[in-house]
Amino acid sequence: MRRAFLIAVPYLWLLALFLVPFVIVLKISLSDAAIARPPYMPQFDWAEGIWAFLRELDFENFIFLTEDDLYWKAYLSSVRIAVVSTLLTLIVGYPIAYAMGRAPEEWRPTLMMLVILPFWTSFLIRVYAWMGILSNEGVLNQFLLWTGIISAPLTILNTPTAVYIGIVYTYLPFMILPIYAALDRLDGSLIEAAEDLGCSRVQAFWLVTIPLSRPGIIAGCFLVMIPVIGEFVIPSLLGGSGTLMIGKVLWEEFFSNRDWPVASAVAVVLLLILVIPIVLFQRNQQKQAEAEQ
Repeated sequence: MRRAFLIAVPYLWLLALFLVPFVIVLKISLSDAAIARPPYMPQFDWAEGIWAFLRELDFENFIFLTEDDLYWKAYLSSVRIAVVSTLLTLIVGYPIAYAMGRAPEEWRPTLMMLVILPFWTSFLIRVYAWMGILSNEGVLNQFLLWTGIISAPLTILNTPTAVYIGIVYTYLPFMILPIYAALDRLDGSLIEAAEDLGCSRVQAFWLVTIPLSRPGIIAGCFLVMIPVIGEFVIPSLLGGSGTLMIGKVLWEEFFSNRDWPVASAVAVVLLLILVIPIVLFQRNQQKQAEAEQ
């Protein structure tokens, strides 16, 4: 009974906060737009029965997504921005995590606090702060003009560059923390053994440190890429109207166009894009673990 209870708690949590909302969104995606509250049809009626309700559901909203190139372009753009942002975050975050892992024990809690310190401030406020930094009259341009590096202000705000800067800054802790956790468990004697066997420091880093920190790298990449694909705030505030991401399209369908069925279809496809690679990756990891055993 105790085991069943312990197992039931996370499953009930997933059922209440993931499966039930997903079923509701899926139902709306199979409905038709209506000028009503809620703005979709059909509504379930006990008098008509469940089968009459199910017969009115269809896949026309998903067909509409394939016919309008705006949606698949938004999906491709979101995936591209997410992949590039994840690579940039990894390039910036790995050296920081490595330095934290190699730092003296008494300094590590302080370094950890500095990494998570931005979370103490509102996410929206931090993004607005970057708007002030990257604008034509912002701190960055004023500093570069003062030093004489540039003669005219740089146009950074409302460009893809500003989106990448905002994403890397915002999601950097999600990359650093899992990599640091993997490096913190790394046995330093393995690197010493590699060096004793003739490896240089660089070779030992690539042959020992990188492979052993791979679980942290994979976890960090997932933690960054998954939310970035559906990101809405950063591309809206820093990228402007020229940045096409599926999160912005989803918001516009829900709140501007009031087309909840199409917006729900967009959300369902987005969820499948995120879930299917994760499931395939987990199965591949399980097969590798079984082969090693």
